[in-house]
Amino acid sequence: MLRKCFLLYAVVAFFTSCSLSDSSKMQETGAVKWPEITQEMRPWTRWWWFGNVLTEKDITAALESYRKAGIGGVEITPVYGVRGEESKFIDFLSPEWMDKLVYTLAEAKRLGMGVDMANTSGWPFGGPWVDEDMACKSMLSKTFELQEGERLAERIEYVRQPLVYTQNGLKVNIDDVKEPVTANRNLQENCYAQIWYKKSLPLITITANKKRVGQVGFTETIDLTDRVKNGFLDWTAPKGDWLICALFQGNHGKMVERAGPGGEGNVIDHFSEHAISEYLKKFDEAFAGYDLSYLRCFFNDSYEVDDAVGSANWTPDFLKEFKRVCGYDLKQYLPALLGLADDDTNSRVLHDYRMVISDLLLERFTRKWQLWAEHQGKGIRNQAHGSPANALDLYAASDIPETEGSTITDIKSASSAAHLMGKKLTSAESATLLNEHFQTKLADVKIANDKFLLGGVNHIFYHGTAYSPQNASWPGWLYYAAVHFTPSNSFWDDFGALNNYVACSQSFLQAGKPSNDLLLYYGISDLWSTPGKEMFHYFHSFKTVTMDECGRYLWLNGYSWDAVSDQLLQEVKVGKDGVSAGGNTYKMIVVPKIKHMPLKTFERLMELAKAGATIAFYGTLPSDVPGLIDLEHDRNKLFSLKDRLRFVEKGKVCIAQYGKGKFITSGTISDLMSESGIISESICKQGLQCVRRLKEDGNFYYFILNPKDKEFSDWITLNADYKSCALYNPMTGKDGYARTREKSGQTELWLSLKPNESMIVETFSQKYTGDLYPYYTPIGEEVILNNNWTISFVKGGPVLPEARNVTELESWTEYGEDYAAFSGTAEYTTRIPALPGKADAWLLHIEHLYESAAIYVNNKYLGTLFNAPYTIEIPASVLKGNDELKIKVSNLMANRISYMDKRGLEWKIFYNANIDSKGRMNVGKDGKFDAGNWKPRPSGISGKVILRPLSCIK
Repeated sequence: MLRKCFLLYAVVAFFTSCSLSDSSKMQETGAVKWPEITQEMRPWTRWWWFGNVLTEKDITAALESYRKAGIGGVEITPVYGVRGEESKFIDFLSPEWMDKLVYTLAEAKRLGMGVDMANTSGWPFGGPWVDEDMACKSMLSKTFELQEGERLAERIEYVRQPLVYTQNGLKVNIDDVKEPVTANRNLQENCYAQIWYKKSLPLITITANKKRVGQVGFTETIDLTDRVKNGFLDWTAPKGDWLICALFQGNHGKMVERAGPGGEGNVIDHFSEHAISEYLKKFDEAFAGYDLSYLRCFFNDSYEVDDAVGSANWTPDFLKEFKRVCGYDLKQYLPALLGLADDDTNSRVLHDYRMVISDLLLERFTRKWQLWAEHQGKGIRNQAHGSPANALDLYAASDIPETEGSTITDIKSASSAAHLMGKKLTSAESATLLNEHFQTKLADVKIANDKFLLGGVNHIFYHGTAYSPQNASWPGWLYYAAVHFTPSNSFWDDFGALNNYVACSQSFLQAGKPSNDLLLYYGISDLWSTPGKEMFHYFHSFKTVTMDECGRYLWLNGYSWDAVSDQLLQEVKVGKDGVSAGGNTYKMIVVPKIKHMPLKTFERLMELAKAGATIAFYGTLPSDVPGLIDLEHDRNKLFSLKDRLRFVEKGKVCIAQYGKGKFITSGTISDLMSESGIISESICKQGLQCVRRLKEDGNFYYFILNPKDKEFSDWITLNADYKSCALYNPMTGKDGYARTREKSGQTELWLSLKPNESMIVETFSQKYTGDLYPYYTPIGEEVILNNNWTISFVKGGPVLPEARNVTELESWTEYGEDYAAFSGTAEYTTRIPALPGKADAWLLHIEHLYESAAIYVNNKYLGTLFNAPYTIEIPASVLKGNDELKIKVSNLMANRISYMDKRGLEWKIFYNANIDSKGRMNVGKDGKFDAGNWKPRPSGISGKVILRPLSCIK
């Protein structure tokens, strides 16, 4: 069956004889049907503009190249410049920059590509128009001890010592740095990361706290802020021992990272409504009079304010906001805020402080930014991780939540919020410097992408693609921390096959709705109540809370879930089949091991249970409420509510019926799930992984992956009610009905997957018959292609080596110096002899491939290989006798880069970060990345190339 996404792409055009033979029959049934591919289904890429050195000619050439490779859109992020190009620098948001943006939008629209843009140059939000009032702030403290009758002789002052460091490690004398930082002329060269000027910081408040006699803690607090005269405290300590706590406010000093010209400057105060409002006015002014209607979204590349010295942990009106939210005066608890009171009070005040910070980041930054974008007619793509907030709530306030990460449980933080808010897309920053520079294979990228797809992501963004002029010397302009998805990369011609795979996979994963079994409660109160090295806890993953254990167990055992926060739980409703949120239904709410739970959350769980929900606690019910807000009232109410539950032992669980629903507790997750009656996806116990989508007609799409290094072939059962199903291979384009059988009242289907191969399964509630998915079985003797091979080097450098004629295949690096230094593409050609016997297809097997290959027979493109085992089925109809086999093999950039570094050929020509090494063994004497010690990596084909006759299983 000719699938529409392949017609649109024209990247992978391989269809087997079996899948083509009865295509008309499939179209008549209408059941086997690939979705139409849209630009949002294709993978997008982060597009770095170096110094904003842009020409219309090069913008067009770049976009056309990206589109040809199957990229659906770009996200514009301006960054630092290139040495030697200073005269061409364009300031961020200047009229000239805006002209280039408008031209880009027009060209992208012509090519059917989408465009997002970062609301900053580099990251986080900031720039030269961010003055001291708008800049991120820090709270510093001093404490003093006084006894009865004593006066403090020391001046109430905090003199911050100067600090300056740069993003490229350049040593700078703070005395040479003018204030403000924008007064300096060498911002691209020095690329400041953080600056503290020596100065006396303003006092926020000062209190005297009377120590409890013989115990840890305090009995009385006096606000002495008005008693500071000319820098000295005019106060004599009354009876008792006193701790004096003084808070001071200073600028955090964080500068925008990797900023390009016109974007250098202070990072904003993310907790200040004034700061974000004033910051965005610059964009309003720049955008005035320009047509930006085609721009889709604005982007925020995570918080990352505090990858610096200290934390941006304050905002000028924090004390006022704290009292508004918490109902008590933080000045009465400064010792606890500083960790100097008793442990319980310390943890409760710290919880409330962190809760308010999270609230400010949500209300004052994320929602204000989203409303501003909405007023522009745009959405926001937001990376909420890395921030001192409940990331689930920040993601929920984003039009397209974007994640990054390495584990599926962490990835699900963004997709969970999208699902609970009914949002269609979850994006991911994918393939961020997977391996050392120039050593990442397309196979590595596929593995990274598959992990995101399994975690609920359906909108991949590569990290990423550097804009590079056409006349730039190889390897062109490159970003310091990336897999280099640029036309100069030797795998570029094969990149389209991977992008087609992603597009076809995402075409199904954007269809329908998420279909997950459970809501898994994210109990952040325990985390916020736990002291750490810093006053903040940053959300990087779920590993810091016990839900990670729960989430991993459920995932590995075939129970799908979405995470839910305290705030999002308030929107959950009870329906006839469970609880619902965002138009999605869940069968049960699971609460991991916790100690603290807000009263409002427990009350909501009681309400949901009363209406019919099942609430399962791994461990016991919460033993306390967090924080100091209405502590006694909330604690007593929690205990009172718990007393209403009458638990009865039932085997290894305890059950309390409540209203129409129930509570279940158990010390093991497995027992909770057994009692729930929820059926897991049994294929997970067979070693497969999957994500499920619910179609409008009640049927399902499954994306199923074999993550193992060995083939999977077996009957499987899906947790769905179906009579028949279709299989779609997003890599090869093959499709057809699955072989099914009835066993013990269930429909089973046959599935065979190579290592790291995936399959889309579509279920049908009625029985369809038609063309079966083409599986093959070997027949007869294999044929080894050991006749003459011609190896022609057709693309790459530093020079094109001479062609070779060989009978035994080995790495081309063995042929001499020019070959060992070569990165690019070589064509391996030979003749296929007349093949014996009859076969439906022939399996071409390449024993060792370094690293990707496009396969042609008689110049007909059959497909691209980059995953082991390197095999592809050649329809017998393609073979006429004495056929030409051409294998276009591309290696990695590594050998040519190593050649250049060995000879001192300069290619690291960038300001700011000049390519960071991932391994210390790859750092040169200048501290930069250096590949001069690398040995040539195997390249091309080695070993046997074999043809095996196949018979299509009927």
